[in-house]
Amino acid sequence: MAERHEVVFVDGVRTPFGRAGEKGMFWGTRADDLVVKAMVGLLDRHPDLPQDRIDDVAIAATTQQGDQGLTLGRTAALLAGLPKSVPGYAIDRMCAGAMTSVTTISGAIGFGAYDLALAGGVEHMGRHPMGFGADPNPRFLSEKLVGEDALNMGATAERIHDRFPHLTKERADHYALRSQQKAAAAYDNGKFQPDLIPVATRGESGWGLATRDEALRPETTLEGLAGLRTPFRPHGRVTAGNSSGLNDGATISLLASQATAKELGLPTKMKLVSFAFAGVEPEIMGIGPVPSTEKALKKAGLTIDDIGLFELNEAFAIQVLSLLDHFGIDDDDPRVNQWGGAIAIGHPLASSGVRLMIQLAAQFAERPDVRYGLTAMCIGLGQGGSVIWENPYFDGKKKK
Repeated sequence: MAERHEVVFVDGVRTPFGRAGEKGMFWGTRADDLVVKAMVGLLDRHPDLPQDRIDDVAIAATTQQGDQGLTLGRTAALLAGLPKSVPGYAIDRMCAGAMTSVTTISGAIGFGAYDLALAGGVEHMGRHPMGFGADPNPRFLSEKLVGEDALNMGATAERIHDRFPHLTKERADHYALRSQQKAAAAYDNGKFQPDLIPVATRGESGWGLATRDEALRPETTLEGLAGLRTPFRPHGRVTAGNSSGLNDGATISLLASQATAKELGLPTKMKLVSFAFAGVEPEIMGIGPVPSTEKALKKAGLTIDDIGLFELNEAFAIQVLSLLDHFGIDDDDPRVNQWGGAIAIGHPLASSGVRLMIQLAAQFAERPDVRYGLTAMCIGLGQGGSVIWENPYFDGKKKK
């Protein structure tokens, strides 16, 4: 039987996240160039890394067409200047694309097939809106395999409000406001900048340089959030203010076996403990992280009380609140998304999973009192994904 190898998260970076559409900063930038820029930025941080030792490159995208098509992992590897001996592939699990890139690569490392690999994702929602060009099988609806709401993410979020009426719009708006405030404070305190790769941009006014996320709204108020329209249902509860936006951006991570990291003198920012994916009713896809987190905890032999830091993808505020409520965690618990989340930063679908990991890794370095952290997200068509990580800096001492 093959020996199990410990998997470590060596490093991760991302581009700033832009607003999707013609007015967004990346409208004139190709999707594959975004992920190549992130890859080059990551490799530049490790100049002594023997690139011919990279066993594979997994790059996710939800809408795999045009400049997001053609086996992205391989094309991006070639464009980034990796040796032609390095293979690559593309992967799709909608919002959890980059998360699945990481877990799939990790499985290969854990089995012993790989020693070192790159995993990430990209989404250019301006060029490739979610579901654009897709042709869902008519049997989904004609045979009532899923309800009509299943293919509309905002409608699925409204259904969580229906199921849990105590999770009110007021709570969702309060959570969204805090996300904006926390992200603004994190920028002010230089938390994001070390892992952001600047990207040259070109628009009507000429060349520019993207150095921070474009969709941040630090001026957000509860009064402003309360007055926003509810596009998914008349008199609904889900608004543009308590949801993530449409965004463009890319992420990339470097993963290795613990032995290879030690051999090559690479840092270890996190150690993989367990991961799990789970399916739920597609009409309420936002509760997916609840069963996936329960599965990941069970596999790790842990309970939710062992998790000292949470990085949860804020596709919708109600989706995060449903997980917190299930596990008995307060809406404002300081362990949760302490630097804000996708409501403020953005959610370029298949790239977001690695953003969660980058932020958790940076927080681990500041918190030797925390042993375990969780990255989790809901996934379209009724799924959830969760990854539990261990802090290599853990010293067993309680925070004063």
